[in-house]
Amino acid sequence: MTEPQEPGQAQAGKIMLVGIGPGSVEHMTQRARDAIAEADVVIGYVTYIKLVADLLEGKEIIRKSMTEELDRAISALEAAEAGKKVALISSGDAGVYGMAGPTYEVLFQAGWTPDHAVQVEIIPGASAINSCASRVGAPLTHDFCSISLSDLLTPWPTIARRLDAVAYADFVVALYNPKSGRRTRQIVEAQRLFLRHRRPDTPVAIVKSAYRRRERIEFTTLDRMAEADIGMLSTVLIGNSNTFVRHGLMVTPRGYANKYDLEEGGSTLAGEKAGRSLSTGLLGWLETLQADYAAGASVAQLAAQHRLPETYIQATLDEPLEPAAADAAEEAEA
Repeated sequence: MTEPQEPGQAQAGKIMLVGIGPGSVEHMTQRARDAIAEADVVIGYVTYIKLVADLLEGKEIIRKSMTEELDRAISALEAAEAGKKVALISSGDAGVYGMAGPTYEVLFQAGWTPDHAVQVEIIPGASAINSCASRVGAPLTHDFCSISLSDLLTPWPTIARRLDAVAYADFVVALYNPKSGRRTRQIVEAQRLFLRHRRPDTPVAIVKSAYRRRERIEFTTLDRMAEADIGMLSTVLIGNSNTFVRHGLMVTPRGYANKYDLEEGGSTLAGEKAGRSLSTGLLGWLETLQADYAAGASVAQLAAQHRLPETYIQATLDEPLEPAAADAAEEAEA
């Protein structure tokens, strides 16, 4: 591979890292379609190339297999150095388990900087967590995260620690790359870790090939999750402690019922103020914490009660929020 051209040399091309979304053309952004249209070369995993086949007439096509991510990035750089515009495509978003990261690694290894003649543009697309969620309701309305179960590049203990941490912290979780022909135990281990912290009846939705021809949606529960039909084209959505399924829709409440009376037209509940933090928000919690501590509760007891580290509880007790600061904070939120 040649070194990137320095500024002032012959005009080099451009690498466009294109997120094509779930795969259907109607769910691609206009910029993604335009980028493919203006590209001289389109590079991608063979399945992704098929998804955008209708947009590729007259293009030079470079197809790569699943494990050739670095080869795709190297091919993109070589074509751009030759003065071509390259669309390097990823399903979903190029920056979410996609080609943006490997491409920058290859660029940096080659000595590329933003001042070099080869330009780079990242074009976002809807990731699987978004597209799959849209097919089952509103599971991501509160805090969520994604974890890949692929241990091809990440040590399993690292993945297991992340699974345990997010299960304990009550995130809604999307599992990417949950299972393949050779990797069948990872989803079982994920289930085992989640059951340490979540109810067995926690809702789970499994979406395969969202918005594609062979789309398949299955609702199940955490205790039966590993028995479901799960493969590499599936995304597994695990609800939090408040997620529910009703009328075939998976919903995670945002928390409005903690503050407003939904049966009375949304009026504020007693003790709460519109536009202000909950009475159990940070300031209210600190006040309660101080009162419980003064009443004789130990740091260890408070840590266990709130499921927080003892060091954090001790730090908040050592540095309480002054009344004046509390008032100022409330004013700022108003």
